[in-house]
Amino acid sequence: MTVLTGFDPIIAKTCKVLIVGSMPGVASLQRQQYYAHPRNAFWPIMAEIYGIEQGSSYQERCSILSAKGAGLWDVLKSCKRSGSLDSNIESASEQANDFESLFSINRSISAVFFNGGTAERLFKKHILSSQMINNQNLFYRRLPSTSPAYASMKFEEKLELWRTALVLANNG
Repeated sequence: MTVLTGFDPIIAKTCKVLIVGSMPGVASLQRQQYYAHPRNAFWPIMAEIYGIEQGSSYQERCSILSAKGAGLWDVLKSCKRSGSLDSNIESASEQANDFESLFSINRSISAVFFNGGTAERLFKKHILSSQMINNQNLFYRRLPSTSPAYASMKFEEKLELWRTALVLANNG
């Protein structure tokens, strides 16, 4: 297995909400874009919440997210994994991103939303247990994964949970 390397954060100085995934999947790594798998619900959900027009370029979508106060990053900086499933991540190979530095530079962040259970578990394992960020009064919430692998919840249900969380966080 080869070592996979994730992306830099997409974050503006005015970021209020950080959306955290686990590690980009194969399609995302190939295209060098967050949530690039065509069946991943992330961008359709963001389009509904933030009014991103269908057919917008990746750069346009990221710019709109930033303008709306949302940022993106993944827990893992690198890992070994076959395929795209989080369950295939080789635990011993997990290298976490430096959230301590990210939060110290971006003090406007007040909420962290996990895109699924694995992102939350990895964050607790690598970040809350080893990086000094417990005292920053951040609000944490796990939201349903937008991955096509999480098919037990309908798009409309995912959309409503994401919308409620993001609207409350951006208005709070």
